[in-house]
Amino acid sequence: MTDQINVLIVDDIAETRDHLAKLLSFDSDIAVVGVAASGEEALELAVRLRPDIVLMDINMPGMDGITATEQLSGRVPTAATIMMSVQGEADYLRRSMLAGAREFLVKPFSSDELTASIRQVYAREREKIGRMAVAAPVLAANGEPGRIVAVFSPKGGVGRTTIAVNLAIGAAGQAGSVVLVDGSFQFGDVGVLLNLNPRTKSIADLVPELEAGGDPESLDTFIVDHSSGLKVLLAPPTPEMAELVTASSVRRVLEALRARFDLVVVDCGAAFNDPTLAILDMADTILAVLTLEITSIKNIRLFLEVAEQLGYARDKVRLVLNRADSALGIRVADVEHSLGRKVDHSVVSDGKSVVLALNRGVPFIVSNRDAQVSQDVRRIADALAGTLAGDRAEEQRPAARRSLLAWR
Repeated sequence: MTDQINVLIVDDIAETRDHLAKLLSFDSDIAVVGVAASGEEALELAVRLRPDIVLMDINMPGMDGITATEQLSGRVPTAATIMMSVQGEADYLRRSMLAGAREFLVKPFSSDELTASIRQVYAREREKIGRMAVAAPVLAANGEPGRIVAVFSPKGGVGRTTIAVNLAIGAAGQAGSVVLVDGSFQFGDVGVLLNLNPRTKSIADLVPELEAGGDPESLDTFIVDHSSGLKVLLAPPTPEMAELVTASSVRRVLEALRARFDLVVVDCGAAFNDPTLAILDMADTILAVLTLEITSIKNIRLFLEVAEQLGYARDKVRLVLNRADSALGIRVADVEHSLGRKVDHSVVSDGKSVVLALNRGVPFIVSNRDAQVSQDVRRIADALAGTLAGDRAEEQRPAARRSLLAWR
């Protein structure tokens, strides 16, 4: 039998509340358990009624929908908010998702759109709870140190964070325990792409704990659970707090994480600063992302020269060509000739899937599994999982150090 979805309606206009309640009354699996005319009333009812879904109007006198959603996330974390607004501007959408909303509906919407959104959000939240209930303890396999993969590009705008996020989710389902670290400490976007509440704790909160000799078990306090099963350590919520994250503190954090997780994926910032260099130094593999643009190719060539000067082994750096099918008149063979090495992996361009995933806060590897871009990223995740599995099978054999990504 289908579970009943309990819904709380929040809107300052009585006619709208009545209309929404009437629309939902025709669906046997959806029950309106309460209505509220303000954000303050919504919080009171939500604490008492414990609804599964809260339909929240964004513009209300007093406490608006965004503020109410932020507070609701802390008081009733099991309630998922669907924001409603007559305005569909990107700023409203972004602010809603940052506050913790799971979906955004632009008024007027149809009855089918409303019920479909409610059921989809409810299904995602149930799946998240189910995964958390059966999740294994977060320990690196057989007590062996985990591997670190740094996703890096010396130029912004090449899709580095998008690849890092989707890669980590793809690996989370098959590579043992996986944690994603937002290493772009000043302007990290991992939380936005994953629709995570930015008010939660971040690496800036973890650093003082570790430096004070805190128990490694306290890591759980600072790591956020994503509905996909991925664990996430967010960047500081404001740029000035990035100063708290030094090169030495980054090393402490990564050492603590690799002791607990099989795989640590780090989305690095584009700048060559001390914290980023600390990440690259500790990484077992660096995925260097580039596109078919002259500036990107030039910067990657410079990075490869720096990597050689730093003494990185050649197979430590793997080239990932993003938007590989873009018709820009630059051939992949010409890129490889310019760089003096082969591209190790390619990801196609799919602007529609990528932008939709970004705006909804649901990575395309989850929302659009069959898309070619998802398949390309999943192949990288498969390589991660395959190599980690091989490492476990051979852990008793004395062997030379193996590369994390067995591309060829």
